[in-house]
Amino acid sequence: MSVEKEIWKKDIVDAIYAANPHLAFAINADDLVLAGKVVHIPQAGASPSVKKNRTDFPGVAVRRTDTDVTYTLDEYSSDPVHIQDAETVELSYSKRDSVLKDTKNALGESVGVDMLFKWVPAGVTIIRTTGAKFEDIRGAHLPSSTGLRRAIKLADIRKAQKQFNKWNIPTEGRYIMLDADMYSQISDEMSPNEQRDFLSGQDIANGVIGKLYTFNFLQRSEVIRLANDAAVDPSADGVTTHCAGAIVWHKDMVERALGEVKFFEDVQSALYYGDVYSALVRMGGRSRRSDKKGILIIGQSIVATPAWAATTNYAVGSVVAQGGKNYFSLEAHTSAAAFATDSNKWKEIITED
Repeated sequence: MSVEKEIWKKDIVDAIYAANPHLAFAINADDLVLAGKVVHIPQAGASPSVKKNRTDFPGVAVRRTDTDVTYTLDEYSSDPVHIQDAETVELSYSKRDSVLKDTKNALGESVGVDMLFKWVPAGVTIIRTTGAKFEDIRGAHLPSSTGLRRAIKLADIRKAQKQFNKWNIPTEGRYIMLDADMYSQISDEMSPNEQRDFLSGQDIANGVIGKLYTFNFLQRSEVIRLANDAAVDPSADGVTTHCAGAIVWHKDMVERALGEVKFFEDVQSALYYGDVYSALVRMGGRSRRSDKKGILIIGQSIVATPAWAATTNYAVGSVVAQGGKNYFSLEAHTSAAAFATDSNKWKEIITED
């Protein structure tokens, strides 16, 4: 039995937006997509200057130079999935429905995280996390990353708010998206009053889990990876030094565009002795301002772990490596000749696996 293609194309689009609420908080450029593959946006040139009480005649005619913004939508295609004829008869559940659901989910995840990457311009403003207490020193939580990172703090969110204020970004329409670990760090720091204020801004139907410091908060499993001061393409392999990042933006400063959506089926294939299904979506986006205002990243800081050394001045919060373990300095001191002598001045950092 064939699949109703138009229904499944709609289901694919609905699933992409349901899994990625951030896509709704951006300028929609769907109407500017040409042939389902390219976005073309006419850009008006500079407005004419105005003079008060003009005294110079004749006026000088200035030609207005218009430009265009054009970008190609990326193609996201699922691998074809083969369902053997016997499986359509012998299994106690509909494998076809299960496959189609997995296809929707896989496309939604790929499109969602890639759109965040597209919104980050080269040279984006980056605020680094500042967690300095013992409990703020955490193990890297990205799958490929190793070492220690500083936790994100409420002060880092306030710094982002201050930067948006300096840029004169409207307070209405500000958003921040964090991964689960970074959101947990923020939530743990909130006072009862801050928790109350945060939760009063919930809009679960639209994916907003709370509001604080003028920002609507959203969460997803993966947001942004940073390598030094640049966002990493989600399709790139992870490395040990990558840092997680939260993305902060205003809804009018970023753009997304949906192009072609196709669903493919080969029912009762003579080559595969069964059915084959796959899907394709074209989607793209960009940061809309050339001055890069209205979007920034709050990226993790890497915690250096130099080897412990004798007769060295250590401040509170210094982190060292000793005997295959990492330690946090509990008090300012000058180290003795042996680490064991000062063991009461250090606390071992134990990270989650």
